[in-house]
Amino acid sequence: MQRVAVLTEPDHVVLEDREVPEPGPGHVQVQVRAVSVCGSDVHYYDHGRIGGFVMHAPLVLGHETSGVVSAVGPGVTAPAVGTRVAVEPQEECGRCDQCRQGRYHLCPNIEFFATPPIDGSFAEYVVVPAHRAHPVPDALSDEAAALIEPLSVALHAAAKADIGPGSRVLVSGAGPVGLLCLQVALARGASAVVVTDVMALRREAATEYGATAVVDANDHDAGLAGIGEALGQADVVLECTGVQPAIDLAVAATAPAATVVLVGTGATVTLPLDVVQARELVVKGTFRYAHVYPAAIDLAASGRIRLDDMVTSHHPLEDAVGALLAARRDPMALKAVVHPAS
Repeated sequence: MQRVAVLTEPDHVVLEDREVPEPGPGHVQVQVRAVSVCGSDVHYYDHGRIGGFVMHAPLVLGHETSGVVSAVGPGVTAPAVGTRVAVEPQEECGRCDQCRQGRYHLCPNIEFFATPPIDGSFAEYVVVPAHRAHPVPDALSDEAAALIEPLSVALHAAAKADIGPGSRVLVSGAGPVGLLCLQVALARGASAVVVTDVMALRREAATEYGATAVVDANDHDAGLAGIGEALGQADVVLECTGVQPAIDLAVAATAPAATVVLVGTGATVTLPLDVVQARELVVKGTFRYAHVYPAAIDLAASGRIRLDDMVTSHHPLEDAVGALLAARRDPMALKAVVHPAS
């Protein structure tokens, strides 16, 4: 048997004993060592839904996961038992048009951890396709290996934006994904990266992570002037909040022909189509990631991305609620990590 933290309804998590899952053909069992908390986990905890993804039954949260391969199913030759891995928490059908065109993250039959009705990794063991258990080097801690998941979000967004040497980048929002987007933009050679946020403590964090400048986003006009002074106009916007005022400010700060990538998720928002048309902006959505885990692992192992520094608290599985509430209790909290095997 194994212990699992289960969200039975909003604001209520219980520990349960469940059978240890066994790997089938082409799959591996992973003993979970670290699960970092995502904002989506918190949203399910608070509301029981994110947009059209709605809990109709108890749900195990957690998808930013690392661990060690503890068993392999028939036909699996790698990774071997004992291999430390970062878990890419999705399983596609492999047959639909999206999968055949390489966009497996858009598979209509995708099964993604902690997205109803698929359970996540607040558990001692999980089973995943062998090719979604990515080996990690000893240079990466278990916590850093778990953070490969949100780093992959940032890498996917930066690739969508085609950030390269000389890019002038505006990152809207200095939460964990925004701070990762900042670091990825710098690693890809951006000449300047300005970060906006409404919270002074978050802006301070962005400065620590290498932002060229930070701008208070509480007032639209003052924020736009601050961006203009620090950056001029943005060639690329990585919008990481999903919040209407932040989106309005970010779009207003664009240069003609700029690319705006919508990374953050939230309620339905509007875009100023007059600005989009007059400046010939390219607006792109981004949903999770595909084909980036190996690159994310290599980039993290190179030392160019600070992952361990983003971990601000550690929790046993019994304190999963404490991990989910960490950001609410501490405005400087970035990443709480649950350790199911502890």
